[in-house]
Amino acid sequence: MTIKLIDGEPENPTVEQGRRKGERRLHFGDAWQYSPAPESPSKVRLEPRYELFIDGQRREPSTGRYFQTINPATEQPIAEVAEAGEQDVDAAVAAARRAYENVWSKLEPLERGKYIFRIARLLQERARELAIVESMDGGKPIRESRDFDVPMAAAHFFYCAGWADKLKYAFPGREVSPLGVAAQVIPWNFPLLMAAWKIAPALACGNTVVLKPAETTPLTAMLLSDIIREAELPDGVVNIVTGAGPTGAALVSHPGVDKVAFTGSTAVGKAIQRQLAGTRTRMTMELGGKAANIVFADAALDQAVEGIINGIFFNQGHVCCAGSRLLVEESLHDLLMRKLCDRMSTLIVGDPLDKNTDIGAINSKQQLEKIRELVESGEQDGAVRFSTECAMPDRGWFFPPTVFTNVAQSSRIAREEIFGPVLSVLTFRTDAEAIERANNTCYGLSAGVWTDKGSRLFEMASKLEAGVVWGNTYNKFDPSSPFGGYKESGFGREGGRQGLLAYLEVDR
Repeated sequence: MTIKLIDGEPENPTVEQGRRKGERRLHFGDAWQYSPAPESPSKVRLEPRYELFIDGQRREPSTGRYFQTINPATEQPIAEVAEAGEQDVDAAVAAARRAYENVWSKLEPLERGKYIFRIARLLQERARELAIVESMDGGKPIRESRDFDVPMAAAHFFYCAGWADKLKYAFPGREVSPLGVAAQVIPWNFPLLMAAWKIAPALACGNTVVLKPAETTPLTAMLLSDIIREAELPDGVVNIVTGAGPTGAALVSHPGVDKVAFTGSTAVGKAIQRQLAGTRTRMTMELGGKAANIVFADAALDQAVEGIINGIFFNQGHVCCAGSRLLVEESLHDLLMRKLCDRMSTLIVGDPLDKNTDIGAINSKQQLEKIRELVESGEQDGAVRFSTECAMPDRGWFFPPTVFTNVAQSSRIAREEIFGPVLSVLTFRTDAEAIERANNTCYGLSAGVWTDKGSRLFEMASKLEAGVVWGNTYNKFDPSSPFGGYKESGFGREGGRQGLLAYLEVDR
């Protein structure tokens, strides 16, 4: 291991902001050399082809069509997956309706909880397999799949299992009843966790489900269907139809559906709302975001830097609530940028299955092209770019950790959701200016505040237009805590008692 001490004038004006002349600095990018620590994909046995999961059985698609799911780190196909058509969606909704009317809604709540608890335990038992497949199919680092996605998915099933026979305590003095059949469409950034967020509360409240996973990451949903069968959940209670946009459109517009739960882009969410306007179908939407991560001069600086890193580079920035706008008090800007760029230089970009990897592969070629296009627009707008000098894999879709300074509020990189490892930095002088800049967006999903003053933190949280505000931390989740947005980030909540309400009819 070698630590280089650098003297002389700075070569990169962005990295070296705030450096005093003659100051000696550690370049941490050269400091640590880790030996490869790969997780072996041989630990999982994937089928070459996956059919639809309808009424408790594997079923070939009526379309006769299949599509390949691709490993974004290698650009190699992993498996073939069935493409569901309208006839398949009809069959899945019909199966869910039969299961709801004949079995699930009539089952004692305590018994429903036992099934959900069993699913949670099976997720734990197969945690290693699920984590590997999640990283292979989606590109996220195995550390994140292993330590966050899979444990949190199991935690949501455990949490909702406990609520199944206690709904009258969740809403005291009110009569509650399930809605019926829930159509659930989930994104590609957290495939297994999003499935848990949707399925667990729906089942606990007595509903049945038709789930449509994202076409680029369907494999953990297919493994979840195996777990559902192993848990001996009654046939038709959970159905899984795979496919692209047309499959999802057929599902959310189906007249046999009582509830639509969608997580994805704001544009698609708006289209679904227009389609369901005037119908009796209930909806919850968790859409895009452009979160402000606000750092005051009195913040614990090193802690804030770690929070910034976690806020934007977790899961390659493929997070709706990513802290993609960094608002820094002006007097702190130069020192913070110096520390942040040093810390970014230690991040390892590479094989998602290597336990040393901090930033894995971008989920798809299409998403990588979008990130590149927005980054180019930032450079054209005059923002100053710093991307870490890291060895990029020869194959696969990768993008280096990137930060922009000198960003104008009107720039696309400050307004649009990039959904990648790209951070835009803006400055402010007063609390009021920080609030105004943070709220100057069409989104309202999340925000972060870093300060040593508790009174300032609570004051900021009360004025920020965001569904979730983290104080001196970022990206912290718990099944008992509700999550959701305002404005063009959607409506409704997932998690906690509020997440149960989305799947219940409550007599007021």
